Amino acid sequence: MHLLAAACISACVFSASALAQGPEPAPSSRVVSVDLCADAYVMALSGHNTIAAMSWQAGDPVSGVSGPALDLPRTGQDAEDILGFEPDIVLYGPGGPGRALPILDAAGVEAVTLEWGEDFAVIGRNMRHVGEAFATLAIADDFIAEMDARLAALEARSEARGYRPSVFYLSASGGTAGSGTLVDAAIQAAGGRNAATEAGAQGWTPADPEWALRVEPDLVVTSYFRDGYNSINNTGIRHSAFRDLLNRTPRVDVASSAWSCAGPRLILAAEAIADAFDALEAE
Repeated sequence: MHLLAAACISACVFSASALAQGPEPAPSSRVVSVDLCADAYVMALSGHNTIAAMSWQAGDPVSGVSGPALDLPRTGQDAEDILGFEPDIVLYGPGGPGRALPILDAAGVEAVTLEWGEDFAVIGRNMRHVGEAFATLAIADDFIAEMDARLAALEARSEARGYRPSVFYLSASGGTAGSGTLVDAAIQAAGGRNAATEAGAQGWTPADPEWALRVEPDLVVTSYFRDGYNSINNTGIRHSAFRDLLNRTPRVDVASSAWSCAGPRLILAAEAIADAFDALEAE
């Protein structure tokens, strides 16, 4: 009887101890990011894992990589370069690993590819996909919940505003963005109407100064003017028609890193546009 009681006490103590300690932590993996879009997800979801290398684009003006991550090693896209960092997981943007895949497979390295898309829904799916691969699904779910709450807050602000301002997007190159683009998703989330979409634009359009004559927006959203790649073909900056449009229309500049891909920072672009709407009302 005493032995049975002792066994019961021992088992109870063991169970309580196990509950107090919680589940075994997931083993740490060495993660390598191969491109600009992958960098954004690695920054958000690396968690307990070791970032062995960021992509070769990590220091570019359009990159969202910041802080200590800027000091991490960087890799190109050649399989030999990547394997030199002894990764367990390699994260790719929607282009995928291509010819590197059989080499990575042979080395026992997991290649994870982001889904292509240009809206907030695909960002949520990619967060879960990467979270599962990195064993940081709780971090991914927290991010998705926060993103959904911030989108709901933007919708509430739009309803309180009572109207949907017209917005024209202008990149430094002179291109704009119609339906089915990250820019369109951010404008709609902010509570605006995309002037280019309403004028018939679909997808990303090349430089065309005639856009400055087709639209009369309430707001112009510019990007890549200050933090893009330098080019002699920056029509959006240089052409007189676009300069006239910017001179006569309120403007907000959105950091290029917010929408250089369908990544976790897109919500920042939507919030910046919504703040600009509120400033219009205050004028």
